[in-house]
This record gives sequence, C-alpha cells and structure tokens, in this order.
Amino acid sequence: ITKLNFLFSVAVVVNFPLESDPSVSLVAWTTTPWTLPSNLALCVNPTANYVKVKDKSNGNVYILMQSRLETLFKKEEEYEILDSFQGSTLKGLQYQPLFPYFKHVTSAFRVLTDTYVTEESGTGVVHQAPYFGEDDYRVCLAGGVITRDQEIVCPVDASGCFTAPVSHFLGLYVKDADKPIIKHLKEQSRLVSAGSVKHSYPFCWRSDTPLIYKAVPSWFIRVQHMNQDLLKCNSDTYWVPEFVKEKRFGNWLREARDWAISRNRYWGTPIPLWVSDDGEEIVCVGSIAELHRLSGISVEKDLHRESVDSVTIPSVRPGKPPLRRVPEVFDCWFESGSMPYAQLHFPFDNRRDFDDRFPADFIAEGIDQTRGWFYTLLVISTALFNKPPFKNLIANGLVLSSDGQKMSKSKKNYPDPMEVRGRLCPVHVWEPVHVWSVCLILKEKVLLANDAEEKLSFQYNEAEGSTNIMDAWIISFSESLIEFVRKEMAAYRLYTVVPRLVLFIDNLTNWYVRMNRRRLKGEGGPADCKVALNSLTKVLFTMVRVMAPYTPFLCEHLYQNLRHLTGRLERSIHFIMMPQPNRGIIDQEIERSVKRMQSVVELGRVIRERVTIPIKYPLREAVVIHNDAQCLQEIRTLESYILQELNVRTVTFSTDKQKYGVSLRAEPDHKTLGARLKTAFKPITQAIKVSSEPDHKTLGARLKTAFKPITQAIKFFVFYFQLKGSNLKLIITKSGGEPTVQPNCRYVNVVLSNMDPGYGVKGHEASLFLENPQGQNVLTLDQLKREVEILFGIYGRQFSLTTPDGAVVTESNLTTLHQNTLLVRKVSVDGDVGNTGDTVYSSAVYSK
Repeated sequence: ITKLNFLFSVAVVVNFPLESDPSVSLVAWTTTPWTLPSNLALCVNPTANYVKVKDKSNGNVYILMQSRLETLFKKEEEYEILDSFQGSTLKGLQYQPLFPYFKHVTSAFRVLTDTYVTEESGTGVVHQAPYFGEDDYRVCLAGGVITRDQEIVCPVDASGCFTAPVSHFLGLYVKDADKPIIKHLKEQSRLVSAGSVKHSYPFCWRSDTPLIYKAVPSWFIRVQHMNQDLLKCNSDTYWVPEFVKEKRFGNWLREARDWAISRNRYWGTPIPLWVSDDGEEIVCVGSIAELHRLSGISVEKDLHRESVDSVTIPSVRPGKPPLRRVPEVFDCWFESGSMPYAQLHFPFDNRRDFDDRFPADFIAEGIDQTRGWFYTLLVISTALFNKPPFKNLIANGLVLSSDGQKMSKSKKNYPDPMEVRGRLCPVHVWEPVHVWSVCLILKEKVLLANDAEEKLSFQYNEAEGSTNIMDAWIISFSESLIEFVRKEMAAYRLYTVVPRLVLFIDNLTNWYVRMNRRRLKGEGGPADCKVALNSLTKVLFTMVRVMAPYTPFLCEHLYQNLRHLTGRLERSIHFIMMPQPNRGIIDQEIERSVKRMQSVVELGRVIRERVTIPIKYPLREAVVIHNDAQCLQEIRTLESYILQELNVRTVTFSTDKQKYGVSLRAEPDHKTLGARLKTAFKPITQAIKVSSEPDHKTLGARLKTAFKPITQAIKFFVFYFQLKGSNLKLIITKSGGEPTVQPNCRYVNVVLSNMDPGYGVKGHEASLFLENPQGQNVLTLDQLKREVEILFGIYGRQFSLTTPDGAVVTESNLTTLHQNTLLVRKVSVDGDVGNTGDTVYSSAVYSK
C-alpha cells in the first residue's frame, strides 16, 4: 500500500547514441539515476512529433519530442532543427547501452513505442528498466524485450543495495549511488545535463518514507484469463449505489491482473506450498490430514510458521532432497475473500449449511472495499464455482477529515473524540427524550393520573378511526411511512429511510402533539381525548415497529411502556414483524394539505426570526400567495392552525401576485454552482439573473408559498427548480412595490456602502425596526449602530450612518427616518466618510 507525496530528486538527461549512426543520440530524462544500470530499452510516443536537433554550443545531435525542446534549450537560438518525424518511425532502432552489465540480453537496447509517454515532462523519451517500474515492465513485455519466464534483471537486493553484476557500485544503497552514477556517466560523455526537480513519489503509508519500485519473487493467482467470468458474475449482483458496480468496480474487473497473494512477512497464514530446491517439484497441501500423511509429522491445529516451517515432505524422486515450505505467507485479503468457506470449515464440514448460506443474501462495507474485500470475494468465488459470492451489496461512503483526506492516527487529522462526544452527545440525547415525552403523555393521562377524576378509562382499539383532520393526517403519514420503508428496504436503499424516519418524528412531536396538546390534555372533553389518545397510541406502535431495526434499544424501551396499552403479548418489539401498510387509510390529499400548511407556518417563523418579532407578539394579518387556487383552498381548510402557530388575527389567501407586488429574483450560489458548472457557470448565471419571472412549466418549478407580515419590511418566497438534474431551492425576497397595509411599527432600510460584511455574512442590504411591534422603546442611535454591527458582522469597525444625500444621522432625527434608507459608510482615519455616489435603496427589500 502506497501514498503519493512530493519530494526533490536529482534529474538527469542522458544520451543514447544510435548503433546505426553514433553521431546521433536519443536523449532520455529520469529522476531515478540508480535505475540506469538496469536499462534495457527506450520508449517514445508513436503519435507525437519528434525532432532531430543540433546543439549549436557543442555540435551534438539529439532526438527528442518537439514539444519538450525546453528541457534542453532555453532559447530557440541555441538549436537548429534538422528533421522532424512521428515517434513511430523510431520504433526498433538500436542504441548503445550505458553499462556493459546486460549486453548478453540480445532482445534489449532498442526503441519501443507506447502512448503512456506524455509531453508533460522530460524529453519525450523514457528509459525502461522493466523490473523497477510497472509501465516499464508492461511495455518491455509487450515489446518482446523480456518474457515472463526469463531470469529477471534486478541487481538490487532486499536491503536496496546493488548486487552483481553491477560491479561499479556493488554494495551501495541505490539512493546513495545516484551521485557516483552521475559521475560515471559524465566521465563516459553520456551525461547531457543534471539538476533537481520537485515531483510526486510513492511513500510508505505507515512509515511515511520513500519507496523504490522493485520486482520481488511472488506467488500469483491467475486472474486475467477469467476477466469475462468476473464481469458476468458481477452482472448477476445488485449494488447500492448502482454506479459503484458498473463504474468503479466494473472498470477494475475489466483491467484485472493476476493477483499476487504472497507476502514476505513472518506473521500470517503460511502458504501451503512445499517446493524442491530445483523447483521441479511443487506440492500444494490441502488439509492438516494431508500434511500429516505426506510428511509423517502431526502439527495439530497450530499452522503458524514456527510450527510448519520445519516440516519437510520427502521427494518422490529417489535421491533428491526433501521439499520445504516456501517462506511467504498469504496476503490477508486472500483470507478475507475465503470468509464464506472458512467460517463453516467448508469443504471438510457443514456442506449442507454452506449450500443454504452461499451465496450470501446481503453484505455491506465501505466503498474502498471495491479493490479489497468485494474483489477478493468475487475472484475466489468465480474461480471455485463461477458464481458470485453475494446477491445484494451496499457500499457506504467514507467519513473524511476536514482536508478531504482519510483520517489517520499518524497524521492526527481528526477531531478529538472526547471533544466531539461532549459537543454532540447532548443533541443525540435530546432526540430520544423528545420522543419519550410523547409516550409520557399517555402514561400521565392513562396510568399516572393523581386521582380517579383525572384518570381516563382508556382501551386501545386499533380499528377505531377518527374524523379529526390532524388524526387522519398523522395516521395516513404513518401508513405512508410503512409503505416507503418497506419499498426502500426491499431495494437496499437504507440511506433514504433514516431522513424519512427523522421527518416522521418531527411531524409527530413538533406538529401533531404540539397542535393537539389541548385535546390530549382532555380540554375538549373525555370522548375527544380518548380518540386523540387512540390515534397517538396507534402511531407510536407503528413507529416503534418501523424504527426497531434502526434504533433497537430505544424502540425496545418504548415498546415495553406501550405493550400494556396495546394488549400485545410478545415479550420484545423484535419478536414482532414489520407491519404491512394499510393503503385504505392513506390520504395523499390530507398529507399534501398539511405539508403546505407547514410550509406557510415555517416561512412565517423564519420571517419573525429575521425581524426579531417573537411569536408571543400578535400580528394583524398574514398573506399567502399561490398561483394555484386549489392549493390555497387546501391550506384554507387548516387556517385555524396557521392562526394558532403564527399568532396572527387573520390569514388572507390570494392568487394575485401583482396586487401585492410579488416578483421573483434568483441569486445564484457562486461557490456551489461554479464548482459544478465550470465554464458554463457564467452564461447560466446571466440567464438566471435576467429572468425576473421564470417560466414555471419550462423549469419544472413550483412556487410554494409566500408570507407577508403586517410590517411590510419583508416578503419571503420559496422557489424550487431543476438545473442539470439537481434540485435547487431559492429563498427569494420581494423587490419593489408599494405597501398594501400600513405597518405596525417604524423601520428603516440599511445598506453597506463602501465596506463589506464580515464573519460569514453575505448580504449588503437589510431592514431594521426602530421600535418594537407595540410602538414603544424606540431605538437610540447607539442601539441602532449596535444592531447594524450585529446584522452585518462589522464589529470593531469605524462607520457612520448617513442618508442618501450625505446627511449624518443624529439622535434627534431617528423618528423621522421611517421607511427611508440609511447608508453604512466606513470612516477613514481623518474622519471623512467619502462620497460613493450610492443610489437610494428600495424601501421594500429586506436582504439579498
């Protein structure tokens, strides 16, 4: 396992004179001079343009890629182009080797071609040391310079030191040999230039030290010959998400190579291969019993190296020495891929159990296992049975650190777990307490009442219905939840279920119980209270059954407090099957109506927060605007809940946008859309900005709701549309238009003039109330400035408030500023606020 870091390396350019014309040399660039003694070939790009150039300073003639002339020459005057041609014309040319160590390799020291050679660096001529680079090995193997079965050309030992026949540098550590090699090349007139370069290089993932590529003896499982079988088995499986199967995993399978399963370590499962000294005899031992039979030695069940390395197997050839176990151990991923068989000791035992369990119905792991467990499972299963090892698979994503890298103990790029626990635990604790408070309503009303008069005689009846619209809504929503969860679970889309469960809990605790608190307390009479309690019990019992797989302990606790009310005999919630949806009581119209009502209430709450008017202060009117009269009619049926939740006296419903001065203005999110749309961002941004009233049908848009407070300071709209397949949500404010109702309190518009907001605030424009909604406690000038600081995050900055004509605001004229615009201007060192030429700001705009 490696990772890429950046380091500075020695970079040299070396010449390779052609055998046919020694006066002309190919020039190659490399950052690993220590690999040059093992050079066996050169590689060029067959489709790139190459040139023969003359160095005017010394008369030498070189061949290199035309686009890489800058590697040797700084100016055009330094060279003369003698000829140009494609790289393919160089194929097969022979050159003089740098060192004499491997002259006996008759197929070596010639030019090969491959498109992996690029024009991004070097000279466009790459030196090939096939046993010290992956691409080098591939190209030389394809070009016939080496074969799979020949003796490898790798004069470097396991310690990274040169071995025979590299006599000039024998025993030197390869990186320490860079300078002696450069010196030798210079003495032999083979060095063109030398320098240093910063480049990416493989490092050990654990020790964070530079690595070297080097061929080592390994045992392989043949995989390349069964690529098509792997793809066929993969096609018989179901993945979530689907693109991981087809793209990431599928592409890996198409390029699958033979799998090196051996590791040169002490700890691990010994590879059960006994081999003769001459390599002519190989015995693969398949069981402990077979090893005992072949060797005559019992190793019991301890199969580690200290027990089996000393075991020998007699040779079947008379007079030959016994066979000894190879020193390597298995790659641990081979053992992971063998899990389905090893866990049942198959094929020695439990064959029937194995047949019942294989392939597995479902497995799940991180997306990084596409090259790990998922792959090894499939390779071994395909090799043994030619079928997949699982039917369904979920690949989850990874939690990364803030810098986008994998969290690592060595890097310490993760937050302190104790700090995270301290910060998040109260949030996690709050949710179950919130749900538990709903159950307490039942306990307090039915089981824990103080006296007989307060205690209800309540018997749960699952079949009993309710005419109350909120009861019908929450029951319908719970049945829809069952249908949704069963559908998504059947499709293994677990990630879509949790948000729906959270929404259900929110609807139950923050909407249903909140809006029916008086009924549940019995203020509407015992009969209505029993109906409400029956609906609540039904919904809670549905909730614990649906959520049990996700929150098993919480749901078990809730069930134990519900089972006496429901009359269930099962001792645990986990003994009860997931319920089936009752589609007869699912009412999509009621669910849609309540959802629209919730949107109105939520927008109203947002507006109150923005203008700091607490919910306890009543407002005179709320206006809901929608272009669909049917939508407004659905919301009107729930008008009483809007009045209650928003604390307004009346709600007005209208489809007339012009009457209330409603228009749409979209402001694109530059950071998000820019990263996604790239070069298309600018024209799309312009199209959004000039579209004051987008065509709703064309964009697939829905204008959800609009709410206008009595103050006229702000109007909010929510607008949904799709852009390149992504759902975007815009919060849009009203621009222009005259107030239709006189405001309850005085206010001013404020605009940042010659300064920018701070502390993450994005807007330059806003509105502020000069008094509270009851018309008392008018702000002082200092308080107004403090509100401006908070609103725009400009703490500690020197600024003044002026009218558009330049008059500085004073304490005495605050009450006369109602509906006017104030400019927030930075004060310079000498106290001058400057003249920015700002225009008057629209009196009905809140923010951008």
